[in-house]
Amino acid sequence: MVEELAVKQALFENFDEICKPGAILATTTSSLPVIECAQATSRPSDVVGLHFFNPAPVMKLVEVVHTVSTSPQTLATARAVTSKLDKHPVVCRDRSGFIVNALLFPYLNDAVKMLEANYASADDIDAAMKVGCGYPMGPFELLDVVGLDVSLAIERELYLEFREPGFAPTPLLEHLVTAGYVGRKAGRGFRTYAPRA
Repeated sequence: MVEELAVKQALFENFDEICKPGAILATTTSSLPVIECAQATSRPSDVVGLHFFNPAPVMKLVEVVHTVSTSPQTLATARAVTSKLDKHPVVCRDRSGFIVNALLFPYLNDAVKMLEANYASADDIDAAMKVGCGYPMGPFELLDVVGLDVSLAIERELYLEFREPGFAPTPLLEHLVTAGYVGRKAGRGFRTYAPRA
């Protein structure tokens, strides 16, 4: 599911009415600016981002994202809570993509560019990254699992913030999403999948 900033901001506006003072307000965004959610409240010092990786019950990593307004107490509490959940927290500042997606999605975008240029097949690119680099999944396997629509939204956020040409989503990714081929959840992305029973 693609995140919508306006929906999150409306939710954070309501938190002022329903959450007691001092409650930590966390967003689980993977790409949206946490500061934009924080500014929708009257208490931005209580807001932190918690980016759980999918599937959350299995994946250990959680990016704990602090804004320029997040208090040290809020950050320390959020980090402690993620540790109590048996997760591995890493702390980073608020910026598009945080740590993982800021490094991962340019790589994924470059893989799509390579495919678009007919340099190699999706299967060969996936195999090269798994066998040659030890990655558990190739870029096209990962894109289909994450969802091409979600990937496109993250790449757009990265491009909007940094304006680097290499972050601009590839036309092929845009076309696949427009066609509704958004990955495993739709039965088709870079590959076609058997319908789920």
